[in-house]
This record gives sequence, structure tokens and C-alpha cells, in this order.
Amino acid sequence: MATSRAEKVTEFLTCVICQELYTDPCTLRCDHTFCRKCVTGYIQTRPDAVQSQTIPCPCCRQDTNVPHPSRSVEEWAGQMKPSIIIQGLIDTQADVVKTGSALCCSVCEKLGETTPGASWCSQCQVSLCERCVKIHRASPASHDHEICDLSGEVKVKRRRKVMCREHKDEVIKLVCKDCHKAVCQTCCVVYHRKCESVVTIQSMLPNLKYHLRRHAKQLSKKIHRKETIVKKTDEKISGIEKNKIAVENHIKSAVKRAIANIKQKEKQLMNEFKDMTDKQTKQIKSDVKLEEIEMQMYRQHCEFIDQALVSDCEMDLYDAYQACEPGAVELGDVRDTDTADTRRIDDIKFTPDTDNVQHILDDLHLGEIDVTYQEQGTRLTSPVRVNVIDVKMAGDEVEPGLCYVTVLVVVGIRTVVVTDLNNKCVKSFYTRNNLICQSKLTLDDSPHGVTQLKENQVMVAVPDSSQIVKVEVTPDLVLLSTIKTSNGYYSLAVLSPSSLAAGSDDCVDILDMAGHVLRSVTTQNNETLFASPTDMCVNNKGNILVSDRREQSVTCVTSEGDVVWRYARTGDRALDPFGITTTPTGDILVADSNNVVRLTETGDYVTDHQDIDCDPYGLYVDRHDTLYVCIEGQLHEVNFMKSHQ
Repeated sequence: MATSRAEKVTEFLTCVICQELYTDPCTLRCDHTFCRKCVTGYIQTRPDAVQSQTIPCPCCRQDTNVPHPSRSVEEWAGQMKPSIIIQGLIDTQADVVKTGSALCCSVCEKLGETTPGASWCSQCQVSLCERCVKIHRASPASHDHEICDLSGEVKVKRRRKVMCREHKDEVIKLVCKDCHKAVCQTCCVVYHRKCESVVTIQSMLPNLKYHLRRHAKQLSKKIHRKETIVKKTDEKISGIEKNKIAVENHIKSAVKRAIANIKQKEKQLMNEFKDMTDKQTKQIKSDVKLEEIEMQMYRQHCEFIDQALVSDCEMDLYDAYQACEPGAVELGDVRDTDTADTRRIDDIKFTPDTDNVQHILDDLHLGEIDVTYQEQGTRLTSPVRVNVIDVKMAGDEVEPGLCYVTVLVVVGIRTVVVTDLNNKCVKSFYTRNNLICQSKLTLDDSPHGVTQLKENQVMVAVPDSSQIVKVEVTPDLVLLSTIKTSNGYYSLAVLSPSSLAAGSDDCVDILDMAGHVLRSVTTQNNETLFASPTDMCVNNKGNILVSDRREQSVTCVTSEGDVVWRYARTGDRALDPFGITTTPTGDILVADSNNVVRLTETGDYVTDHQDIDCDPYGLYVDRHDTLYVCIEGQLHEVNFMKSHQ
């Protein structure tokens, strides 16, 4: 039985690649564990893994992203988290030495002699004969070592020595508290000589054991609480099962008495439901037909644009341009012209009415068809991510840190402009001749807010150097000029060709194009308006929309400083705003924790779009209702699919 159990444990601790006990085990994202050297060897046999910069699991094929793929392939596996639990099991298997086995004296063995070992030094990890034990105890370096007698059947533990990965022959015995890293003597001299606190692991053992025992005690209490909860839950489940049987019998009895009349009512309700469903299907098919007509009209419009571009005729291009102007007739205006006065079915439900069913069997009324109608005018559905733009460029020293974004159309090319705080640059992304292109403008300090000044120009705030830079978008980026300001501004919004709004630590300044402060918006009725104007934009009425992360609010103010409205939430749903933008219909989108909040242009709450992964930062909506979201160093394109009937 013991042999069988040992074989099972050994099988559990065996790497499926090399079929040996794990050596330096590491765990991938899918929780499968392998030897670190085996993972490295497996990666080198998979060119697709090297190209995609991921580690495919040899068992389930699930990919694990490499935290730092720029390092050599040989170092990829070293970045994976070690499997502490499995390593502990391996140590437990290997650490126990049965004294009944024939052990030779380790010291004599080095001298070419084979003397039986009589004792074991747990600190030096050597077996000693009687003569060497005396020498060992007489030595000043080892006189206080714990020595165990091997004459009996006592089990002693072999203390595992952890070797340095870089310096293979050295044991890790030191800890750099400044870097929070265990190191060997050579690592300490080479890499940590400037660190202030380097101590031996041995000196930390009492403190480590104290905290580990304390943590184990806390875990034991948690386990006891969980066991109590599980026990009570099991008792509750038993009660539910008993109640379930009683209720089922009651339901069967009631149904049996009412079944005759139910058949009659069933037929009546089914006919009514069929009529309503047929009506709803007819309306939806009518919608589909209209969508197909609009699609055909859009295709014809695209063909008209393509022909104009091919012909290169000035008038053709001008006519096509005129047709694309915002004032042109929208194709959707023809929708529902034939059914303007017809109520549209949005949903069909059945609401049961079983009160007093058993007492009125002669006139049984099971329920009625409940029809709800959607409001005329607006359909609003969930956001759909359509694209993720890779914002990492050659020359980036660190992972990109995007916070602000805007979108321009330059010579007919849609161009996305973002500020990268971590790499101190402004980047643009566009597609030309079906090729994805990019451009970078490096600055001396980290850029923040970006706003469109003209059709092919943007302005970028550089707060650390108290500058605002003007950049031409061709769509490549070209530095035009630098404006020195009295404050360091984080957010920008153009008010007019001659003025702009800029947010600093606790105020919003109105500036001229030379960077001079025309007036400051700080208070109203002796109350401070802003604590940290994180981002801002200008709505279609020329008012400034300011998101304030410290005040946890969105404020709409005029350029003169008058507050139009203010939106804030309290309690658990308090606002944590960052980026802010407006939609073509005038609605306001605000980046919040793990979602985007939609407000009306008057500051009324509409909904939370919670399909946004992680915390969004910068936001921008283009005229095609595509939302651009900066999320953890990535730029996502999201369609909110809001259409008007």
C-alpha cells in the first residue's frame, strides 16, 4: 500500500516532457506545470510561439503571454511564476533520509576512504563517522551545529540547498531587503553593493517562522469558518430537498384538478399569442427590408465615391465631398414612413394569474398576454469592440502608457493621434493604400491632453515643462511650435480659433493662442469648482465639460465660468471619472471604473456601458459614432451602435 501511494506521488511530481521529477518547476497560465528547462526547449521547437511571443502549453495548447518578450527566448521560461507547492512536495520526498540505509562518511569519502557514517549534520548536510564527528564538534565554525545519531531508525531531514541561477556553484544565503530578492554572495557584490540592507537568510529565520506560523493560524481559522458555513449550507440543502418533494406533490395535485379547463384556455392563449407573434415578425421583416434598402443605397454611394476617386475629376470629387457633408440628407430619414402611426411590438410576455384557480374552475383564467411597446425614435444596444490598435512602436523603451486620444481626417485619411506618457511621445496611426502606417514625435517630457485645433493640427499639453506644443498631422507628425505657459496643464480643449481651455491642478484657465491667461475658472459662490480637472472637451453649445477625478464629478461650465450643471454620484457607485467626450447626437461619455457612463447633454444619467474591460482612460467619439478607448497601454475601437429610427 505504501509503495503504491509513493508511486502515485512520484507520478504526480513527474514532468510530462522529460518524464522525470520536476527540476525548478514553473506553472503556465493554464495551471499546467513543467520543468523550466523543458519549457525553454519546447519553445525553441515552436517557431509560431516565438513569432507570437507566447508560450503554448504542451498539454492543452493554451497560450501564456510572456511578460517581457523583448528578452531572449532562453529567458522566457524564467519569467514564469515558480510552482512553490510542487517544489515543496518534491523537497518533502527528497529531504527525508532513512538512517537504516548504508551511508558513508562524506569527509572520508572525499579522501578516498569508505568509512560508515555514524552521525548526520543537518546544517552541513553531510554524514560523519565517529572520528570526523569529533573534529566537526571541535571546529569553531561547526561546534554548534545540530548533529543527529544515525544508529537508530530515526528519520532526519536533508536541508535543500538552493543554487543561484546565474552563479551555478553558489548557494543563495542572502536577502537584499531593498530589492526584495534572495541572492548569492557574488550577486550581492556585483548587483547589490549600493543597497543599504543586505542580510543573511539565517538571521531572518525567526521572523520568517513567526509570520508563517501566524499566517498558518489565520488560515486555520478561515478553514474552520468555511467548514461551518459548508455544514450549514449542507443542512439547508437537505431542507430544500424535503420541501421540494412536498411542493412537487402539491403542484401535481393542483394541476391534476385544473387540467381539463387548462386545455381550453391553452388553445385560446396560443391563438392570441400566435397573432401577436405573427404581427411582431411582420414588423421585424419590414425593418430588415428597410435595412437592406439602406445597405443598397450605401453601396451605391460608395461606388459613386470610388468612381469620383478613379476619375480624379475635380467636379466629381467635389460632388462626392458635398454628398458626405454633415448637412446632406441622411439615408435613414426614410425609415418607418409607412408605419409612423403603427405601434411597434418590442416584447411579448405571458403573465400567469393563478389566484383562486381551484375555486373558479368553471371560468378558469390562467393569465393574459402582456405586450410592451418600445419608444418611438431610439434603439440603444451594447457596445461592440471592433478593433484593437497595436500602439507599440520601434524604439519604445517601456510599455506604452496611453491616456489621451483624438481622431482627425487628413486628406481623406482617418488618423488616430494619442499621447504616450511612458515613452514621452505623441503617436499617430492611419491606413494608406491598405497598409497600416504609424508615426512618432518624441518630446522632452511626458505629454498629456491632446485636442484638435484645425483639420490637420493638434495641440498637446506637456505639464512637466509647462508647455503646449502645436503639431501638424500630415498624417505623419511634425512639430510646428512650442508655447511656454505659466502653469503646467494636463488637459486641453479648443474653444475657438483664438482661445482654448486648459486644466491645471485646481482650476481651468482660458488661454489665448500665445499661452497667456485671459481668465481663470476656479470658484462659484465662494465654493471651489475643481480639484483635479483630469480631462475636458467642448460640447456643441460651446460649453466646457470637465471631468474631475478628485471631486468625482463632471461639470459643465461656460467659457465665462458660470456652472450650467454638475453630475456626481455618491456611496458605492461614486464616480471615478477620467476621459470625457461627446457623441454626434450630443450625448456625453465619461470613462469610469471598468465602464463608460453615458449622460445626456443636460447632465442626466442614461446608462453604464459595462462591457469595457479594465479601467478606461482617454475617450474620443468620431463622427461615425466609433468610440476610441485608451485601456492599459492599448487603444480599442468600440461601436455603441446607437441608431435613430
